[in-house]
Amino acid sequence: MSTPTSHAASTGNVVELAAKDLPAYCPNPAMPLWSSHPRVYLDLSHGGHAACAYCGTEYKLAPGTVLKAH
Repeated sequence: MSTPTSHAASTGNVVELAAKDLPAYCPNPAMPLWSSHPRVYLDLSHGGHAACAYCGTEYKLAPGTVLKAH
């Protein structure tokens, strides 16, 4: 996953991801070390958005992002 601040727009507690940023996980590389929690992989394939159960950060797919099938 690339750093969301360089490849995705992050504002507040919402992180917008492109297809190249997948698979999505939290905490993401842009988060400070002091706010770390266990890594959680997020499923964005159903509805294009998900929230971290630990910190509440919301992740959503950028408009026009197409997910590739396995």
